[in-house]
Amino acid sequence: MEEGFSYPPPMTTDAPPPEAPPETPHDETPMQRALRLKQAALDARPKAPRGGKFQRQQSARIAAGDSKPWMKK
Repeated sequence: MEEGFSYPPPMTTDAPPPEAPPETPHDETPMQRALRLKQAALDARPKAPRGGKFQRQQSARIAAGDSKPWMKK
């Protein structure tokens, strides 16, 4: 090989390798495993902020029609 040529370094990520959840039952069916993994993935997603306009209106007992201005005559 020539001295001026070198391959780029391999791409690495600083993220740790994914670990298996500690609770992995050995007698679960493929459907149970899929459901458990799906629930874990959904729980890991960021949650929407709580306490928006709708929640404030409901807690303040504002009339239901006030949140739907297009329903008024």
